[in-house]
Amino acid sequence: SGTVLVTGGTGALGAHVARWLARNGAEHLLLAGRRGPEADGSAELAAELTALGARVTVAACDVADRTALAALLGTIPAEQPLTAVMHTAGILDDGVLDALTPERFATVLRPKTEAVLALDELTRDLDLSAFVLFSGLAGTLGDAGQANYAAANAFLDAFAEHRRAQGLAATSVAWGRWGESGMAADGLIGDRLDHAGLPAMRPESAIAALQQALDLDETVVTVADVAWDRFAPGFTSVRPSALLDGLPGVRRPAAGAGPDAAAGAATDAAELRRRLAGMAELEREQTVLDLVRAHAAAALGHTTVDELGANRAFKELGLDSLTALELRNRLGAATGLRLPATLVFDFPTPAALAARLRADLVPAGPAHGGGGGTLADLDRLEAALATVTEDPDTRADVAARLQALLTRWSAAPRERQPDEQVAEQLREASADELFAFIDNELGMA
Repeated sequence: SGTVLVTGGTGALGAHVARWLARNGAEHLLLAGRRGPEADGSAELAAELTALGARVTVAACDVADRTALAALLGTIPAEQPLTAVMHTAGILDDGVLDALTPERFATVLRPKTEAVLALDELTRDLDLSAFVLFSGLAGTLGDAGQANYAAANAFLDAFAEHRRAQGLAATSVAWGRWGESGMAADGLIGDRLDHAGLPAMRPESAIAALQQALDLDETVVTVADVAWDRFAPGFTSVRPSALLDGLPGVRRPAAGAGPDAAAGAATDAAELRRRLAGMAELEREQTVLDLVRAHAAAALGHTTVDELGANRAFKELGLDSLTALELRNRLGAATGLRLPATLVFDFPTPAALAARLRADLVPAGPAHGGGGGTLADLDRLEAALATVTEDPDTRADVAARLQALLTRWSAAPRERQPDEQVAEQLREASADELFAFIDNELGMA
């Protein structure tokens, strides 16, 4: 009865909620959004809801702005007082952790935390029948690249508990992915979630779950469609998850995520090193390249490695910061190496990445006449050269420099001064003499 406030009311999820409310006899729907009547499709939505029997008001309001929200609530007619709040508003700004600035956190937190605090303060003296917060699965499980969104949603869940403890109405629903519309319905985000085992829910099913949560008077509930056979292995690829261990649908997929699996992964990585050590160099190169291409294809959701040419940039293949992180994790598990989060950006092609891994997996040892460190450095140089631009002039300059280095190295070794004598000369040398020494000894002008 009375008025129901739907924040984000002209957005995808807010529109589904408004239709559900109208079909179930809501008298007055106050749809609040940043653009209000200027939002795409708002007039059509208002007409549809009116046809279902509801009175509809579409208003422009930033609900995180307490003053603006208070003014909006002041427009609610006395004969139709506010009886329920549906807070569906939200914003995504995904990125790996070191790219999430305070400003990017604030962008995502504002429509969640600040808006809810304002809604709570301005309505807590009313006898609301429902105070529903649209949270998200990221706050329950965590998700790579969504630290800000996870924090915002975790706050909503905790705040619902806080209101309940004060005897106030509160229900927070941590949603999985809605289908047909919404921030994660389709596109790159949708494709990534499909691949990760989070298929889209039909809106009708999600609304039915919302109705059930309210009927059961839940405080915090998670509603998501999860393909555990795809989700659990990826979710536990870096570490086991006690959170998932108790779920019947997860036990089989997650069974491989415990200590036995960790030991098995370590054994597999050790076996890879052993095999590589016994291979000829060309075979070793191909084996590591095949490993990189296979895991890159899996991270990208490709069924084959056909598109992953050795020198084709990962970025051209659609690898973003999140899938780059997944590829790093996959390769780390396969090789037993501790790899940096920037791995794929530092070595942006399969060939460059394979050269980098090969240098760490099979470092040159004493068997090479004591030059193990030098040979390992050459491996790293090879990995770096694989990232050199295709510009012909640049490649020609690099080739000329390498040829000069090779010529000097191949020449008969000349008599060298004792290290102590060289050190003494360097201590007494002028700046010009130091530069001359570097140029003569290292070929660096």
